[in-house]
Amino acid sequence: MKFRTASAAAAALFAASFAAPAMAEEETKPVTVSGSVGLVSEYRFRGISQSDRNLAVQGGITVAHESGVYVGTWGSNLAGWGTFGGSNMELDLIAGYKTTVGNATIDFGATWYMYPGGFDNTDFVEPYVKLSGTAGPVALTAGVAYAPQQEALGAWYATGADAAAGVYTDEGDKNDNLYLWGDAAVGVPNTGLTLKGHIGYSKGNKGLGPFATSVAPTGEYWDWLVGADYAIPGTPLTAGVAYVDTDITAKKAAYLQPSFSRGQDGVGTIAGAAVIFSLTAAF
Repeated sequence: MKFRTASAAAAALFAASFAAPAMAEEETKPVTVSGSVGLVSEYRFRGISQSDRNLAVQGGITVAHESGVYVGTWGSNLAGWGTFGGSNMELDLIAGYKTTVGNATIDFGATWYMYPGGFDNTDFVEPYVKLSGTAGPVALTAGVAYAPQQEALGAWYATGADAAAGVYTDEGDKNDNLYLWGDAAVGVPNTGLTLKGHIGYSKGNKGLGPFATSVAPTGEYWDWLVGADYAIPGTPLTAGVAYVDTDITAKKAAYLQPSFSRGQDGVGTIAGAAVIFSLTAAF
């Protein structure tokens, strides 16, 4: 669901397609542990800034079994969420199963989005299915994520002013959310560069849930990303740059603003175009 690099899966698949012969020569371990920690100039989730267009520290770890089963966690600091009864942090718990069918990889599981120290009805669960493969030198991923009806996705506030004031207009409302996306990545030979692209479509809850949580706060919108990653030779570091944008109008973005800004005093749209820089270390 994040600028935790929307095209990361495609880029990883691209790298794996070239690393496979060498890996085959090594002894296969029944359990592998991998992860990353990084710094991004702004944390975007499906095109919307979660850090009020400010710096974010992010990291995650995944434990995978040779059977295809995996579990993991990922976290990032946030902006305004701390005003809703919790720490300024998002923590995702992830579990799934990945298998290969022909030349494609199918990955299905679920993500539990939680906000430590916050209220229970701000958390939500979102199952997903991803299909990855290659077309020549291009790594491709298509995904579907569907969050069934939950309070965190309901429209509890009629207006942004109601959300800012904490006045519920439809307390207890539940809604669902559908997110469709596609990623592509291609490596530039002998350069360490990987070019990447992403497009996503979100449809579901049309408002802000309890304590102004939300996944698709405008009900329906598109987001997209184009960028490049550079693997720094001799290090585990990858530097990235990406252009991110949505088709959310300034009016709709203003509705979101009180819930996604620091102390509800953010400046500028949190759903408009931005250039985002990242530095990530993988292990």
